[in-house]
Amino acid sequence: MQTVPIDASDAGRPSAMAIVAAILVGLEGLGIVALTIWQIGALLAGDTESLTSALALLVLSGLGATAVLAFAVAIWRGQSWGRSGGVVTQLLILAVAIGAVTGAYAHPATGVALAVPALVALVLLILAIRSAGGAARTGSEAPPE
Repeated sequence: MQTVPIDASDAGRPSAMAIVAAILVGLEGLGIVALTIWQIGALLAGDTESLTSALALLVLSGLGATAVLAFAVAIWRGQSWGRSGGVVTQLLILAVAIGAVTGAYAHPATGVALAVPALVALVLLILAIRSAGGAARTGSEAPPE
């Protein structure tokens, strides 16, 4: 198999799979931002039973949104820690989706709406990880798709 030299302008450029995965993870991060804003509105409207729990959930949601958006930027830049964080994020979203489908208050449509993008992003992230690993083994950047 012949190796094609890569132009210096392509160095560090993520694959098409990684770019799409970064966009999906970024949209998930924006979804968490929207949830955080909704939580602020509920807190200001007095629509909470426990102020302490509401504040704790608000802080955790804000931290989660920041982390997921950071993963999206790192995936876009081709950094491995972003792909790893993205995979963990997708697995957590899938766990929430399974919880939404099962139980006393099951809502299958919500579970499917959460699971489908998470599965797509997970597959893209795994493919991007394999592509980056192959590029690292050969000592070159991954070929653009």
